Amino acid sequence: MADQKLKEVISKATALLNEVGVDSPALSAQLFAEKVFSLSRVELIMELESLFDSAMVAEFYELIKRRAKGEPAAYILGVKEFFGLEFKVGPGVLIPRPETEEMVEKVQELFGADDEFIFADFGTGSGILAVTVAKLFPNARGVAVDLSPAALEIAHDNARLHGVADRVQFVRADFNESLLVDARFDLILANPPYLCDAELDEISYEVAEFEPVSALVSGPDGDEDIKGSVPRIADALKQGGGVFMEIGYLQGRVAHDIFDSCVEFSGRVEVLKDLSGHDRIVVAKKR
Repeated sequence: MADQKLKEVISKATALLNEVGVDSPALSAQLFAEKVFSLSRVELIMELESLFDSAMVAEFYELIKRRAKGEPAAYILGVKEFFGLEFKVGPGVLIPRPETEEMVEKVQELFGADDEFIFADFGTGSGILAVTVAKLFPNARGVAVDLSPAALEIAHDNARLHGVADRVQFVRADFNESLLVDARFDLILANPPYLCDAELDEISYEVAEFEPVSALVSGPDGDEDIKGSVPRIADALKQGGGVFMEIGYLQGRVAHDIFDSCVEFSGRVEVLKDLSGHDRIVVAKKR
């Protein structure tokens, strides 16, 4: 196989991915090209007319073949950006979503960069929230909770990668059950599973087939983890402490009522919308 121009390689790969209907075909082709050909985003544009040897091109197309079968680009690359930081990801954890970054923005509104506070991250997954908060707030300390050993291993790797492993403790536990903590945290972040059984049939094949179902679905109505975690959150928060919980866009009213029915949060619950105008974050403050 002769050397090929980068522009032609990417164009062919994009067309192939577009033909099989995967999400964001052009972006996937560009990301794989950056990895295989060791190019930055700017260099990729500058080198479009350059020739690359056949061995590298073959390696690139091996990644394209995996992507064409629906395997998410983040799993193939092993990394995903979140809030400007690069995180290790794998099949044992959900791929970080842009809307979750809004949780971090809410924490920045609540605390100053030098503030000291103790936080918990319920359902930490790859550790994106716990690690990002610890990175942004060098005087903060946190506990990251997940039931999956695979997820905790990846989260711990990400904490080490970003130099915050000494300030984040990782605990394997079900945050819907008693965590044996009492009024310890100033802030709790929670991103529980929130899809209902029916919604699983409607989401992208790439998500349903490759990402962990246990981190996506929460019972027939999608609210079992919200119901189960609210009492645990109330127990774990200090008086005056707050919680930010990401929810599904159809769950605003239900989630509000679940929190408001808890005496510790009653009358101090708000549901915030994301940038798309959908209900996305429950904010509640403990009395």
